[in-house]
Amino acid sequence: MKSKITKLALTLSAVGLSTSLFAQSMDQDTSKRFDKKHFRTWSIGLNGGMLTHFTPFNSAANGDFRTPEETWGYGAYIKKQILPSFGIQADFLGGKVRGYQANSLPSPTVAQNNSSFTTNIEYAGSVSGNFTIANMSFNHKRSALSPYFTAGAGYMSYSPNVQGVAGNEGGYYRQNFFVPVGAGLKFGLSKTINIDLGYNVYFMKTPTFDGVRGANNDRFSYAHAGLEFSLGRKSSSQLANYSPIAALREESAAESAELKNMLAMSEANRMREEQALKDQYAKDLGDDDADGVANKFDKCPGTPSGTAVDGSGCALPVNKPDVKVYVTEEDKRVVADAIKNLEFDLGKSTIREHSYESLDRVANLLITKNFSLKLAGHTDNTGSAALNMRLSKDRAEAVRQYLVSKGANPSRIDATGYGQSQPIATNKTAAGRQQNRRVVFTLF
Repeated sequence: MKSKITKLALTLSAVGLSTSLFAQSMDQDTSKRFDKKHFRTWSIGLNGGMLTHFTPFNSAANGDFRTPEETWGYGAYIKKQILPSFGIQADFLGGKVRGYQANSLPSPTVAQNNSSFTTNIEYAGSVSGNFTIANMSFNHKRSALSPYFTAGAGYMSYSPNVQGVAGNEGGYYRQNFFVPVGAGLKFGLSKTINIDLGYNVYFMKTPTFDGVRGANNDRFSYAHAGLEFSLGRKSSSQLANYSPIAALREESAAESAELKNMLAMSEANRMREEQALKDQYAKDLGDDDADGVANKFDKCPGTPSGTAVDGSGCALPVNKPDVKVYVTEEDKRVVADAIKNLEFDLGKSTIREHSYESLDRVANLLITKNFSLKLAGHTDNTGSAALNMRLSKDRAEAVRQYLVSKGANPSRIDATGYGQSQPIATNKTAAGRQQNRRVVFTLF
């Protein structure tokens, strides 16, 4: 008997050692982090193994019979996993338990050697709590090796048959409660199948399980191996071997890496924008035409080298003998026509295209007769005074830039804005406001 028990222990140890050689993979979930996860929580199991009335809890006399005899038993169960570390399972057990050499007979004698019992288990059903330890892992989200222990209560129908013991109570079926306690380990072959190795001790609530009434309640054990089949979605993991602690660590590490990546990208973007601002600043403060006026403030870029310029980067007028300038009626009509046809986009300083022709005639007049021109921008009182002042200046400057682009001497054109401060009509009517929105041309 001892040699058989030793062989069983060695077998279980060898299986446990072999499973420890398998690295527990850290496959990343393809699902989104922190989303609701689906698990396999229902499973069924089938097993077979060795039944014996020997247990680690027996006394030195080994109960009512000294020598156990191993027999084959079989079992099945269905389990519902409630939490990663706890499930409820319903077990069924069948088989026969045998032993010989009754302790009530003198030893050693032929009578004792010829005494024996065989208890046939008609049915045995129990409900137990299953406590899984593997999901306590901090590093592995899905454990390949899952130790567990069980405890519960059950009810059994059995019939003992006793040989060679006078006054025995065998020969008929009876029913009694029992308490099953067990431990084992499962090795996950896949998301669906586990190898189940376990050892259960059944504490009977009667002293006549073996047909002989002894001083203590009887007990027997069942060492078994089998397969567990997990039910559920194909892509789902088993809840029993899932470690929420390790999963949370993995998800937090992924989120941390993503945040670091986002911060790195943000810092790179910030540095690019900062460099772009530096480049723009250098460009604005540069002096491409080397006239001493920064590009940002140079209203006449591209001035030929050596040309004397004013503060806006425009060429200063060449000293010439004073010539009397006469503004004729025809000159006035050219300017009046330009004023009449001058239009801007609504609320902007962009000159509309149909105004170009009359402005071109003004530019030609400035070039051929060397006139000077004052441009005064005005608005109505719609909007804030500050906005109107800026708009009037921008529109006067837009006309100036256009005339300069056509060849007019920029130093002879002055552009000023007066905003809404100099109305020539009432601002209470649409017609009056239209008259107030103007750019006045003054030749001299």
